[in-house]
Amino acid sequence: MSKLTRADLLSLEAYAEQRQTFRNRVLEHKKHRKIALGDHVTLLFEDRLTIQYQIQEMLRVERIFEAAGIEDELAAYNPLIPDGANLKATLLIEYEDVEERKIALAELIGLEDRLWIQVIGFEQVWAIADEDMDRENEEKTSSVHFLRFEFTPDMIAAAQSGAGLAVGVDHSHYQADVSPLPEPNRNALVADFA
Repeated sequence: MSKLTRADLLSLEAYAEQRQTFRNRVLEHKKHRKIALGDHVTLLFEDRLTIQYQIQEMLRVERIFEAAGIEDELAAYNPLIPDGANLKATLLIEYEDVEERKIALAELIGLEDRLWIQVIGFEQVWAIADEDMDRENEEKTSSVHFLRFEFTPDMIAAAQSGAGLAVGVDHSHYQADVSPLPEPNRNALVADFA
């Protein structure tokens, strides 16, 4: 999947005119890229379209229109686009109640390193988390992390040939998995292998 450039982005004015249509397209696209692991952990698998939307929204909210600012956003978000040998995801740890969230984030330190994806028939591939910066400390983890999962050529070939996928988390305070992934989710993720 190629990285985004300034030429791929709409001006603020053009984006304002097309925003609702583009947003609807992205929300539909994300339906099969979102995987809930239990009640409190969600993975949103990113690709070129989801990242383009994120950048467009950041440019809109921050009113960024100068070349340097746009390049900064591209530099920040392009690393979240898969490169054909991996899958990349945003991890969300979600608790509505503020006090429950505070307790959970303290208990779930290290959770971001305990997520896995498996091409059925192969070993689990464990997440490489937060390569841009550390998002936890001794007291708590963050509610948002960025993950990369690296696959071997044999795993990719098997997935492209129809092998099932499974996704899970194995932390001492939180375990959940989806095995196998429903076909629409599996197909959306396998499309990221180029």
